Amino acid sequence: MLMIPAVLITLIFKYFPMYGIVLAFKDYNPILGIAGSKWVGLEHFRNFLSSPNFSRLLENTLKLSIYGLLWGFFPPIIIALMLNQIMSQKIKSTLQTILYMPNFISTVIIVGIIFLLFSSSGPIISILESIGMNVPNFLTNPGSFRSLYIFSGIWQGMGWASLLYTAVLSGVPPELYEAAEIDGATILQKIRYIELPTMKPLIIINLILSVGGIMNLGYEKAYLMQTSLNLPTSEIIDTYVYKVGLQSGDYSYSTAIGLFNTAINLVLLLATTLIINRMNNRKVVAK
Repeated sequence: MLMIPAVLITLIFKYFPMYGIVLAFKDYNPILGIAGSKWVGLEHFRNFLSSPNFSRLLENTLKLSIYGLLWGFFPPIIIALMLNQIMSQKIKSTLQTILYMPNFISTVIIVGIIFLLFSSSGPIISILESIGMNVPNFLTNPGSFRSLYIFSGIWQGMGWASLLYTAVLSGVPPELYEAAEIDGATILQKIRYIELPTMKPLIIINLILSVGGIMNLGYEKAYLMQTSLNLPTSEIIDTYVYKVGLQSGDYSYSTAIGLFNTAINLVLLLATTLIINRMNNRKVVAK
């Protein structure tokens, strides 16, 4: 009986809206409604895959996602390990608060800060030009968009992402550290033989979740950072879906693109889970 409210909420807010997926296989007409619109099969998927925008959108999305994962996955782990070495609880709490704060800043304000700092009249370009460097306008240069997007995201989220790792490390029994100190273990040896094995299950779960959502960048930040000059690198699948669906009103086509995006995520999630399970099974057999 206690599960009934949770099941109902899940069905109403998670599964019932999935009925809208059928839009991807119909030529949606608002007058006829979803049920009365004409079925077109896979026509929208074929149009997207054969469109000249497809390769550019896929490349931009994958590059932002993969680079973001490669650069952003390890900083939270390193931060948690460093915070765990601080003995003073007061200093540790202060540093944690400073690191967590950017997570509570909205995307709009983050993009505003980026525009303020990296505009042609901003402090970053002024400092670089004062020391004789000839730098491009970061906000309009297509080559700078990915760096600004990825590293601003790492700065905003790494403190918050380290929260779970820090919580896991706080559960390590003090006796383990005391035994390691008696055996003469260095800080690096404690990290290698005590802390990293403790964090390993959480690292694997986070990796699976990160890879599973690799195509879900969200349109907000990329859309806000877009200019007409950096479109060759800033146009991703999510921003394209937003423009086609909400601005142009082509709901069926945008739903098909979104469904294609989700299908890729599902394949990546299953592949990562399978690879990690096989690696773990091999280790068990080896033992």
